[in-house]
Amino acid sequence: MTPLHDAGSDAGARRPGINGMRLRGLIRKEFLQIVRDPSSIAIAFLLPAFLLLLHGYGVSLDATNVPLAFVAEAPGAEAASLAEAFAGSPYFDVRRFAIMKDAVAALSTHEVNGIVRVRENFSNITAGTMAPTGPMPIQVILNGVDANTARLVSGYAEGVWALWLEDRERQAGREIRPPVELVSRIWYNSEMRSRNFLVPGLIAVNMTLIGALLTAMVMAREWERGTMEALMVTPVSILEILLGKIIPYFIMGMGGMALSVSMAVWVFAVPLRGSLWLLVLVSSVFLLVSLGIGLFISIVAKNQFVAGQVAIIVTFLPAFLLSGYIFDIASMPRPVQIVTHIVAARYFIAILQSSFLAGDVWAVVRPNLAALVLMAVFFLTLCGLKSKKRLD
Repeated sequence: MTPLHDAGSDAGARRPGINGMRLRGLIRKEFLQIVRDPSSIAIAFLLPAFLLLLHGYGVSLDATNVPLAFVAEAPGAEAASLAEAFAGSPYFDVRRFAIMKDAVAALSTHEVNGIVRVRENFSNITAGTMAPTGPMPIQVILNGVDANTARLVSGYAEGVWALWLEDRERQAGREIRPPVELVSRIWYNSEMRSRNFLVPGLIAVNMTLIGALLTAMVMAREWERGTMEALMVTPVSILEILLGKIIPYFIMGMGGMALSVSMAVWVFAVPLRGSLWLLVLVSSVFLLVSLGIGLFISIVAKNQFVAGQVAIIVTFLPAFLLSGYIFDIASMPRPVQIVTHIVAARYFIAILQSSFLAGDVWAVVRPNLAALVLMAVFFLTLCGLKSKKRLD
């Protein structure tokens, strides 16, 4: 379509720079629009709080209170002692069955995730030896539908078994002298809480979606209502229009980020060991990337429904699946690992997890922050090149 040739448009063309008064007017207009239409406030503050509460409490990689069937074919003191050892573990919810058939039926209907079967010759176990013939005295059967949970349950069961054997040796008065004594020392997340790992990543996933939606939906709404056309015929330059859109939603996005970090520290008790100022800096750069993506989507789509759908597809889903939030990138196929390099959340999550759990590890911060800066420059420049004072 032909460019707008009126006095306002020509004046805007002659003023490619930034006029402070016009820019302040645009920012004030945007904040007034936000107050009149509080959906932006909901996106910036209510959405991250809701998603953090939902995912923070609903998503966990810890296997606790796993329903476990315990079958003792010949009840006795040894079998009862082992059953108590499993029942005393925080990882298992022990359910006792009299016969193996009932336990297998419970496993097939997913009432339990595993079976510990103690056979009749279990009482023949002595220190370091078992019955030389016949079936093994103890059998562990696991539901392998969820392979990760099955591996965790297998490890927990082996741990309970080892501790029970050690306790039995001590009760018998025999001194335990293992050839190698293992002392575990866990760094950065000594409590081994999956929430400490997931919540920082969840902040990045949420801010990816929120930053893109703030600009994508709002700009598209202005195109639909016709207010963008009215703005185009004013003396403002396209750079002032872009800054007038980015600055207010950048402020709101940082407010949402502050809320998310506050909830992570005070609601979910995730330690923040890194510098707060570095976290603010990195969050600012990442938010510019998200806002740039959303702004570019709105420039291309100019429709709220389409902009919202595209924002979810190109920002939230890759951030959720390909950023290392839940799935380890190193375990992905090589082609998928290459694709993850274009997902901005990948770099932000790496810095967030390091900042929260390990502190300011500059070997992690520098390359990931540099990648975010490059992506911010790329998307904002792309928005500037794509934006023109034209009604087409």
